[in-house]
Amino acid sequence: MTLQTPQPPPSALRAVLAALDSEDALRQPAAAALRHPAGPLLPAHPLAVHVLDGPRPELAAARRTGWRFLIKDGAEVAAAAEVVQGVEGHTFSHFTAGPYLDSTVRALRQAWQLAQTSRARQLPRLLTFPGQYATALWLHAPDAGPAADLLIPLAPAPLGVTAHRAYPAADLLPVLARAPLGRPLLLGSP
Repeated sequence: MTLQTPQPPPSALRAVLAALDSEDALRQPAAAALRHPAGPLLPAHPLAVHVLDGPRPELAAARRTGWRFLIKDGAEVAAAAEVVQGVEGHTFSHFTAGPYLDSTVRALRQAWQLAQTSRARQLPRLLTFPGQYATALWLHAPDAGPAADLLIPLAPAPLGVTAHRAYPAADLLPVLARAPLGRPLLLGSP
């Protein structure tokens, strides 16, 4: 498979660069690692963000909401920046930190390894499942059709789903549809 890195719209990249230069944006708690960088902060690995809702999720119903860029401080990923698509282009939404950063990097490495053993062209995307509090790296095969699409769930994954295992989308989507709706963990809750 050929892993074809997506090219984000210029307005998405401009929105991220403006956020990296904005003192207000850098005050977000998830931007703590970006406030005193060791080197220049660079947006890397842009991924189109798609959302899939509903009791019977199907990839055809996924809607693109924006782009997520991993923000590198030197060789390390320090945060991610998300931009949302609006009528007049893209605007900065928020920074993120936490386990999904390392998990995204790991899933991208897995995707590159998978690319070495297949001939199909794949487009990496992020796919979020808000009802299950789950995110996966979606390897979309535009030439082969939906049957060839793979999903690599990011850690932490919902119960019954193994993070960093490449699933055919047709196998994983029914599992997520049957999974109990997730709920966020609250500090102090049992």
